[in-house]
Amino acid sequence: MARFPCLLISLISLFSAFVLQAQNTNGTVYLLKPDRVFDGEQMHDGWQVLVKNNRIEAVGNIQQVPASAQVIDLAGTTLLPGLIEGHSHLFLHPYNETPWNDQVLKESRTERIARATVHAQKTLMAGFTTVRDLGTEGAGYDDVGLKQAIEKKVIPGPRMLIATRAIVASGSYGPKELSYDIETPIGAAVADGTDALIKEVRTQIGKGADLIKVYADYRWGLNGTAQPTFTEEELRRIVEVAASSGRPVVAHASTAEGMRRAIMAGVSTIEHGDDATPEIFRLMKKNKVALCPTLAAGDAISQYRGWRKGSEEEPERIQAKRKNFTAALDAGITILMGGDVGVFSHGDNAHEMEMMVDFGMKPIDVLRAATAVNADAFKVSDKIGRIKQGLLADIIAVEGNPTTSISQVRQVRLVMKDGEIVKN
Repeated sequence: MARFPCLLISLISLFSAFVLQAQNTNGTVYLLKPDRVFDGEQMHDGWQVLVKNNRIEAVGNIQQVPASAQVIDLAGTTLLPGLIEGHSHLFLHPYNETPWNDQVLKESRTERIARATVHAQKTLMAGFTTVRDLGTEGAGYDDVGLKQAIEKKVIPGPRMLIATRAIVASGSYGPKELSYDIETPIGAAVADGTDALIKEVRTQIGKGADLIKVYADYRWGLNGTAQPTFTEEELRRIVEVAASSGRPVVAHASTAEGMRRAIMAGVSTIEHGDDATPEIFRLMKKNKVALCPTLAAGDAISQYRGWRKGSEEEPERIQAKRKNFTAALDAGITILMGGDVGVFSHGDNAHEMEMMVDFGMKPIDVLRAATAVNADAFKVSDKIGRIKQGLLADIIAVEGNPTTSISQVRQVRLVMKDGEIVKN
């Protein structure tokens, strides 16, 4: 008789395992019924989306629906692929709260991780299910742990493509507010010459970087002007080593010469691109280099410095950015959606999309930039960026029609990531 309880427990465990296996086999099925679906490229009225487990099972006018499907009525909404933030810094927060120097020098790593955890959740709830996070700005490799915590579902947050520390030339980057006699922590990894750069790239890859970010220029010229940092040969070596592991290189660059060197070296994207010339745009198009213009960051910084937006004329910096963006559009450059969020508030990512429309881009092209175009540029289009059969079920629903008013992307009714509803 003593064996009976043990036998009973074993049978119960076996039955439970069978039930769980059956549930996993059958899967969770959702039928999403909005007014329209933007698939990442085009808008389709009357479409529906069927999701099974974490994949998109069917899209369009769906006739056959499993009896087990949970029907979610999304009348009055537009369904879109989960939005992709192209330039984020989850370990930063707005500079009008705490200056960048003080964030790097005075905030503890524990505080910065705690803030990044909150920022990740706000980003996801705003409908951005993926971010390309371009440097921890002094927080080392903490983005690796943050990404892992999200993947393990310890905390809610978007998918992360991470750059870890970024790479800068000696003497170029900050903080620089302390005496030169004091060894100051730097907000990125310092490396010079091909040997040191090879080692740094390989180190970052080994630590978990999905991509490599390099500062091709910075404000270290005379009187604080932006000037190139690395030689073209140094940049080529960075790209060569990263490419051997299948990783792209992205370049912070605002000067024409910094951009030219980075483009010729083979980077995949230019971040900012403020002083691009017609020649640079032609070079970008020829070499299939995309531009991430980060309009919202400059807008925010100008306001932090005293510009009263809406009641005062745009400062010269904003006027120049507007002209630069228009020239990029006219040149047919691939334009990404990425606002340098962290300079301004996480969760307010849509501000960049609104500015892109204000600066002359059609709303549907902005939606493409934030979904399919970003996915293609970041080499993740086999997983996300479109509402397409077989892709991962990263899907959002917003009130109204964002091709009529781009600000509708702020009115998020539903967020689904990896087939799980995280906001409804």
